[in-house]
Amino acid sequence: MTDGFKDRERGYENKWVHDEELHFKVVIRRNKLLGLWAAHEMGMTGTAADDYAKMLAQLDFLEPGHEDLVRKLRHDFDAAKVAHSDHVIRRQMEDLLKVAGEQLSGDTQG
Repeated sequence: MTDGFKDRERGYENKWVHDEELHFKVVIRRNKLLGLWAAHEMGMTGTAADDYAKMLAQLDFLEPGHEDLVRKLRHDFDAAKVAHSDHVIRRQMEDLLKVAGEQLSGDTQG
């Protein structure tokens, strides 16, 4: 009976680790998509847009939460005279989180 509980506990631990890893990957993908969206809104293309997206994805590791991304985008949008509110930025973050999750779940089905 004890082995059954240990197996169940290991199963829950493994699921938790998997879920945390998947969430991390989804957030990273979302940040890159967000960076590509923001770069496009500011008129960047090609390598400049890719570099901006990579920078934005790495920036999110500096502070807990995602307000650092909102502040960075707000600053960059203001400098580029892009008229998006913080609400629009946060909404785009939410929408792209869903897209990233769908993309990654599609990656695991194939």
